[in-house]
Amino acid sequence: KVRSMWTLVTEILTSLENEKQIVHHVLQGSDGQYILDGSSVVFRIPPLLAERVENDVHQHWSGNVYEGEKLNYLTVIQLLNEALRTLRDEIRRSELTPQQLGYIKNIIVTYTQDLKHLQSIGLKLCEQHYESKRESVLREQEDWEAKWTSFLGQPPLNLMLEQNPVSNVQFI
Repeated sequence: KVRSMWTLVTEILTSLENEKQIVHHVLQGSDGQYILDGSSVVFRIPPLLAERVENDVHQHWSGNVYEGEKLNYLTVIQLLNEALRTLRDEIRRSELTPQQLGYIKNIIVTYTQDLKHLQSIGLKLCEQHYESKRESVLREQEDWEAKWTSFLGQPPLNLMLEQNPVSNVQFI
């Protein structure tokens, strides 16, 4: 167990090496690709969020998103928090009340019962249709044999068996 844990720790440290270098560059203040001044960031505020922020008289905003061509992180964090509040409020508005939920459950139960009833009716109709077709086929077959018997004097199957004695072989 100790070896597997040590292997896991080594893998994690190896995977974090790149992040460690980024943090090191930022802390040293060295020039490079890891500058976090926000000058290359394009920040767009959705209209709904902008309207909510502008109409909120109780919230104190610390300034613009950009100050001196650099990103103001405090304002960005405040905007993100306001976006999360807006999302939370929208989710709360979309939640169903217990009365609405009960009404929907009743509709579901009613429709489920109706569906089962319609399925049983469909099954009965299929069975009736099958039985009526079966009876019709049997009646047609009897009528056909009666016609041939009256015309030939014997059923057509017997006539065929007499003409073809090979089909009349009985197995022992």
